[in-house]
Amino acid sequence: MAVKRLKTKDKHIHSLAKLTGGPSNILYHKEDLIAYDCDGFTIHKHLPRAVVFPKNTEEVAALVKYCSENQLPFLARGAGTGLSGGAIPINGEVIISLVKMKRLISVDLENRRAVVEPGFVNLKLTNSIADKGYYYAPDPSSQYCCTIGGNVAENAGGAHCLKYGVTTNHILGLEVVLPNGEIIEIGKNGIPDSPGYDLLGLITGSEGTLGIVTKITVRILKNPESKQTVLAYFDSVSDGSGAVSDIISAGIVPAALEMMDKTAIEGVEAAAFPVGHPKDIEAVLLIEVDGISAGIDEQITQILEVCTKWNVRGVKAAESEAERARWWANRKTGFGAMGAISPDYLVQDGVIPRSRLPEVLEKINQISKESGLRIANIFHAGDGNLHPLVLFDSRIPGQTEAALKAGSACLQVCAKVGGTITGEHGVGIEKREEMRFVFTEEEISAQTKVREVFNPDNLLNAGKLFPSPGRCAEVKKEMKAAGL
Repeated sequence: MAVKRLKTKDKHIHSLAKLTGGPSNILYHKEDLIAYDCDGFTIHKHLPRAVVFPKNTEEVAALVKYCSENQLPFLARGAGTGLSGGAIPINGEVIISLVKMKRLISVDLENRRAVVEPGFVNLKLTNSIADKGYYYAPDPSSQYCCTIGGNVAENAGGAHCLKYGVTTNHILGLEVVLPNGEIIEIGKNGIPDSPGYDLLGLITGSEGTLGIVTKITVRILKNPESKQTVLAYFDSVSDGSGAVSDIISAGIVPAALEMMDKTAIEGVEAAAFPVGHPKDIEAVLLIEVDGISAGIDEQITQILEVCTKWNVRGVKAAESEAERARWWANRKTGFGAMGAISPDYLVQDGVIPRSRLPEVLEKINQISKESGLRIANIFHAGDGNLHPLVLFDSRIPGQTEAALKAGSACLQVCAKVGGTITGEHGVGIEKREEMRFVFTEEEISAQTKVREVFNPDNLLNAGKLFPSPGRCAEVKKEMKAAGL
């Protein structure tokens, strides 16, 4: 068997290959790197310098130390499902791919926790412990392929975050490689609330700018005794939104409370898992309650009554697990389903107070009319996490720019009603400038100072998360470097 050899004079490629066990663990030819020029945010594309595939923490640390010592920009990447450009190598980075670090290290049912490597796929964790009666709660729509390491970086949410919270609510400990190659452990022995600063909360959602997570201790939950799901159709988004508010006001906290508008329904019905939604319906609600068996039927009855009050056209509870699974498959393929009705789409991720849903959706509809682009709305209605999907055709000159402008306008509407610009997808490169919708320059400065404590040379995933330049000190630093 022939030994694979490196065909390059780049000394750094040779060194990086040695640190990961040889040429089979590195990519550096252009035709191989094209697959890594973007993540789920496909509007911007940049080739990395190389992609390396470490197999353990020690190799990650060695790679990071080498990059740091040689001033090579670098970043970590999981499955590449991120939607805000957080894993795009805009500076020609060395990508440290964590897909080979995919072990389920341990499961401790007594203490309800599990330890995984960052490349472990989200849904695989639930599937691995389901026979023991346990599951992992965070459930992004991409959970069948996204990695838990990526979920930690973006603080991913999902349909069930209304009741169970986002990723940070389920993280008990992290092993992290700092940008200088040092390995640290946070939340030792799965105890997350040690005295001092909340470093777990700081790292989770830092979008890969403070360190590279190489081991994760997560909280696992016991399966609920009972679970029921309701599907409700409305002739107006306003009526559907009213039902959402009244369900919560009634003291019911559903495990999930999802809404899709007419354009989104058109997409999911044209894609892989149609369920027969009426073609003329304006909004559909998917409502799930879970918990102990006693009381579930009463909650379902209350939900049906609330929906009736808001002029529901039709409402029913799932009659079987197969029907429930089909409804959820239809909803969870919502983003990808837009490909059935549009060549391209841009998904946004704003958050608003629930009470402002009708007003905000009307403003998004106005943005759609002004831009000339259709906007589909799929969102976690229960916690006000909106996902406007701007449909466009990148082959038509000017439409990509129009889509970006419309997406930004949607986020500005969210910010103006007291919301924010992201609930679970992160800022990445997509929403850097929109950070100014919710933060002052002083607040952005404070955050960049935290980044500098961990990442002083800004070699790790530079240019993400914050506007550039984000503060006066950075401008002064650039002027000094230029000799001004």
